[in-house]
Amino acid sequence: MFTTAATSNAIAADGLLSLNKPATASSAGGCCPATNVNDGSTTTRWASAANVDPSWIYLDLGVVANVSRVKLTWDASCAVGYQVQVSDNKTTWSDIYSTTTGNGGVDDLTVSGRGRYVRTLGTVRCRPEPTKGYSLQEFEVYGNTGSADTQPPTIPGNPRTSNLTCNSVTFSWNASTDNVGVTNYDVYHDGQQIKSVSGSTLSTSFAVVPNVTWGLYVNARDAAGNVSQASTTVDITPPPCQSDTQPPTAPSGLAGSASGTSVSLTWNASTDNVGVTGYDIFRGSTKAGTVTGTSFTDSGLSPNTTYPYYVVARDAAGNVSPRSNQISVTTGSSCGNPVCQVTQVGTEADLPWGLVTLPDGNILYSTRDRHDVVRMNPSNGAKTTVGGVPNVQSTAGEGGLLGLEFRANWLYIMHTSPSDNRVVRMQYVNGALAQSSHQVLLSGIGRNKFHNGGRLRFSPDGNFLFIATGDAQNGNNAQNKNNLGGKVLRIKPDGSIPLDNPFGNAVWSYGHRNPQGLAFDSQGRLWEQEFGNSVMDETNLIVKGGNYGWPACEGTSGSCGTAGFIAPKRTYPVGSGSCSGIAIV
Repeated sequence: MFTTAATSNAIAADGLLSLNKPATASSAGGCCPATNVNDGSTTTRWASAANVDPSWIYLDLGVVANVSRVKLTWDASCAVGYQVQVSDNKTTWSDIYSTTTGNGGVDDLTVSGRGRYVRTLGTVRCRPEPTKGYSLQEFEVYGNTGSADTQPPTIPGNPRTSNLTCNSVTFSWNASTDNVGVTNYDVYHDGQQIKSVSGSTLSTSFAVVPNVTWGLYVNARDAAGNVSQASTTVDITPPPCQSDTQPPTAPSGLAGSASGTSVSLTWNASTDNVGVTGYDIFRGSTKAGTVTGTSFTDSGLSPNTTYPYYVVARDAAGNVSPRSNQISVTTGSSCGNPVCQVTQVGTEADLPWGLVTLPDGNILYSTRDRHDVVRMNPSNGAKTTVGGVPNVQSTAGEGGLLGLEFRANWLYIMHTSPSDNRVVRMQYVNGALAQSSHQVLLSGIGRNKFHNGGRLRFSPDGNFLFIATGDAQNGNNAQNKNNLGGKVLRIKPDGSIPLDNPFGNAVWSYGHRNPQGLAFDSQGRLWEQEFGNSVMDETNLIVKGGNYGWPACEGTSGSCGTAGFIAPKRTYPVGSGSCSGIAIV
C-alpha cells in the first residue's frame, strides 16, 4: 500500500535513498540513458525523446520508503508542468508535488509521500520546439524506510480571541501534542480555511468583517499530513467600524423575463460607504428571496399571472436602501421548467439532511443533530419518529446523521461516529427502524468538524450505492486513492466492493473537497455538487477513476491545467450561496 500522507519519523534519519538505484524512463536519447539521472554527477544527464508529451522517469528505491524531499537538477530542457509521484506497484501513481510554473534550475522540494517507486512526469516542456524533450542531470530522493506515521496530533485546546476590532481579531490556542511533532496549525471560520501557521505559533491575527458573525476554530497538522480533530468553536461578531447610518444606494436597472412559471431577475449593483452585504427580492409585499449577487430566479409560480417585483440592498449595519425600480412580469400559460410549483408540506426545528420517498409516498428524513429518522406524510405534514440511529455523534459543524437511501425495506444511512464517518443500514419494518437489524457496511471514512460529505445515491438499477465523502479538512486525503476521504465511493448493497471498481477498493472518483449532492440523470450519468473553499463551488459529471483536482484545483482556480484533472461542468462563486443537495427531475 502507498499513501501520500506519510513522511519521515524518529525510526530512521532522512537520507539519500536513490543513488544508483534502478531507473526506468518512457524514452531516452542515445547520449543520455536513464541511469545517468541518479549517478551522483551533474556532468551527465538523462534526456527523453524529442517532442513527446508527457514523458516520465521513475526510480525503484527497492523498498517502500517515506519520501520527504525530492531534488531535481534540470538541464536546459526543463519542465514547465510536471508532477512528482509515488507508487507501490508502478501502475497506480499518486501526486506528492505538482506545478505548472516550473522554470528549470534546481527544484529542491519538501514533499510527503510513501512508496517504493518515485516518478517525475513531465507534461509541458520549457523548450516547446519539436527537436527538444525533457532532460534531468540529477533526480535525488530523500527519506527513510521507517514505518509510516498515521497518528494525528491531539486537539488544540482553549481556543480564544482577543483584540477584537471592527476589522481584525487575534485568535489563540493551546499547543497540541504529536508522536513525532506538530508542524502546522490551520485556522478556519465555518469550514473555510483562513490561514496556516507554523507548529510553534499559537496565536495569529487576521482580518474580519464588521457585524458579520464567524465561528473560529483550529486544527493541528503534523509532517505526515495527519490532521487533528477540530478545536471547539469560538463565535465572534466584530463591531461596526463607525456608527454607520448611511444606507446603500438603490439597485438600478431591474429587469425580468418569464420562462413558463419561473421569473428570472437581474439588476445593477448598489454601492455603500462600507459595503453591501445582500439583496432582498420582493414579489409584491412578500420577500421572495435573499442573495449576495445581482440575479435571482423565482420558480413555482402560477401560470398566466402578473407579478410585481422590486429589490432593496442591505449593508452590515442593517441599513436598507431605497427600492429599485419596480417591474411587472407575466408568467406563461404552462410550466416551462422542471419545477412548476413549490408547496411547503412541513417544518422541522432540527436540520433535515437526508430525504427519501418510500414506495407508499411517505417521506423519511434524517435529523442531523437529533440523530433520529422521521416519517412525514406530504399530503398533510403529519410526522412520526420511526427510530434513532446508534453511535451517531454531531461535530458542532457539518457532521451528524447525514444521507439516506432506501432499497428493499433497508434504510441506508451515512453518519458521523465518535471515530469516523460510516455507512450503515437498518431494516424498515412496520413503520419503524428495527434496531436489531443494524449493520455497518463501510467504516473508516475520515471525520472532522466540517468536510464530512454524506450524500448517498443508488444507481438507477439499484445494484450499486454511491457515497459522497469529504476530505475531513485534510486536502491530502483527496488525492490518496487508498484513503476514503474526499471521494465518491461505490459499493454493493451488502457493503462488498464491486470487482470493476477502478482501484480495487471502494473509491470510484477522487480529488473532491466536500461533495454534498449526488444525482443520476435519464442517461444514467452521475452528477455531483461540491462545496469549494473560498473561490468556487462546483457541479461535476462523475466518471469512473476520475480525478477532480482538489486540493491543487478549486473550480477553475489553481493548478487546474494539470494533466488528468477533470474540469467541473459549472462553477459558482461561493459568496453567491452554495448549492448542496441536487435532484434531476
